[in-house]
Amino acid sequence: MRPIAVALAGLAVLAASACTAPTPPRTAAVAPPPSGPATLPAPTGEHPVGTTVLHLKDTSRPDPWNLDAGARELKVTLWYPAEERGGPRAPYMSAKESELVLKGLRSANVPPDTLSRTRTNAVADAEPAGRELPLVLLSPGFTKPVSTLTSLAEDLASRGYVVAGIDHPYESYATTLADGTVAECLACDSDTDPGFGTGVARIRAADASFVLDRLPSAWDGSAVLDRSRIAMAGQSIGGASALAAMVRDPRLRAGINLDGSTYARIPKSGFSRPFLFVGAPEHVPGGRDPSWERDWKLLTGWKRWIVVTGADHQSFTDGPLLQGSLGITPAYGALPAQRSAELTRTYVAAFLDRHLKAQERPVLDEPSPRYPEVRFCPSACDS
Repeated sequence: MRPIAVALAGLAVLAASACTAPTPPRTAAVAPPPSGPATLPAPTGEHPVGTTVLHLKDTSRPDPWNLDAGARELKVTLWYPAEERGGPRAPYMSAKESELVLKGLRSANVPPDTLSRTRTNAVADAEPAGRELPLVLLSPGFTKPVSTLTSLAEDLASRGYVVAGIDHPYESYATTLADGTVAECLACDSDTDPGFGTGVARIRAADASFVLDRLPSAWDGSAVLDRSRIAMAGQSIGGASALAAMVRDPRLRAGINLDGSTYARIPKSGFSRPFLFVGAPEHVPGGRDPSWERDWKLLTGWKRWIVVTGADHQSFTDGPLLQGSLGITPAYGALPAQRSAELTRTYVAAFLDRHLKAQERPVLDEPSPRYPEVRFCPSACDS
């Protein structure tokens, strides 16, 4: 477990996390002026996208980080196919959340509301459309709000999924609670403790199960859900939590880990539900993070292990898409931002289409000339 790194240039710290293999240091460059608000790429599916926010309180357990909170409260952002395309676009995050996230990232010389001005594609509180839609839970990296996975969530919603993004309070630099207060990162003081990653994954697995329990009654649009087709995906510790939640909760039929070390112990008899690893080159067999290689041997069902050339830890989030708005020059050789988003969206959607919609997706079966950056492990991904 490594501590959160100090950013050399603002958002570059998004590549760091307490819950993944370390990334080699890069030479700092002179930052260009910010380019103005970022605009997330348009979703690629046929459906317009709506979004809404729920606040759910689990009174059966105390908050593990805030001893003054009598219950665990979660903020859940839903993205879903919508009836209409027109209407005000939802904010990426609030101005206060932006201020605290940038403070946590130690981004200097950037207006504190910069991230709140990011342009999204989803219509706030739009009427849900469709029926019997599969559900995907989404969990972000440590210290990051789930809004940093908005590009992926909007795209999945446009393809006919309901996405429930979970903000885990006190594990993020900023989470707005039901009463309007903004919870800051209390867990950040403990991220180098022994067993920290295992503990966080366990907490988030419980959060995921609680969301599945409550969502049908808490969301007015829940009639569109098919509760027999549910998966979970996450980035960094969120990806570790996807596997931990699957081991705990049989309602989760499939899972995806985007560049996160794993901590949940898989039964020695094996685990047969479908799972996808997608990561940066540090995750090749024999690399600095042995957890995927350990777990690969215990996954007995459908599985894929994909490594993306040129990617780093932030490549599977909105991080690269936000760099220009923060005046950050991408590192030499880094995967371009739009390409990062395309690859993440393509392979995540293909996996979910296959396992929640029973649709064949050949891109998962062998290397594709359209995506030469993608290598299939363990047989064809030598570092």
